[in-house]
Amino acid sequence: MGRPLHHLSRAAALWLLLAGTVVLAADAPGATPRVPKPVIEPARGGQCVEDPATMRRDHMKFLQHQRDETVHGGVRGAKHSLKTCIQCHASQTTQSVAATKTNFCVSCHSFAAVKIDCFECHATQPAATAAFHPLVHPTGTTAQLSRLVRALGAETASATSQP
Repeated sequence: MGRPLHHLSRAAALWLLLAGTVVLAADAPGATPRVPKPVIEPARGGQCVEDPATMRRDHMKFLQHQRDETVHGGVRGAKHSLKTCIQCHASQTTQSVAATKTNFCVSCHSFAAVKIDCFECHATQPAATAAFHPLVHPTGTTAQLSRLVRALGAETASATSQP
């Protein structure tokens, strides 16, 4: 009975040694990485709205929040707008963030195996005009009504939560 356990321990030790050697060899300076990194064309320059680590981790939260502000409140052109991202990150070659595999959005989303559905509705290239949709201008009636409804909802929620 002692022999099979000894045999497994020896095999496990050999496996760990081999796996450790492969990991060290792959991570050695100058070695080819095990998983190729995405190839990203540089942005047009300037400072991003957030630091790169924050954007890698939370960009979707920013975009979803901005989407809600735009759709419900008519707020456009804010700090985390998709339009702002596209204006800065569109390729100098293709003028797009999603036309080729090295374009900004496609390169990372392909690497992470995440589907991009933004561009089913939104343009992948910076627009030549800054015109607003006539029904949802930030100072228009729809935006004002939306802000009023949200403010009343917040007042109602705070009033019902008080004892």
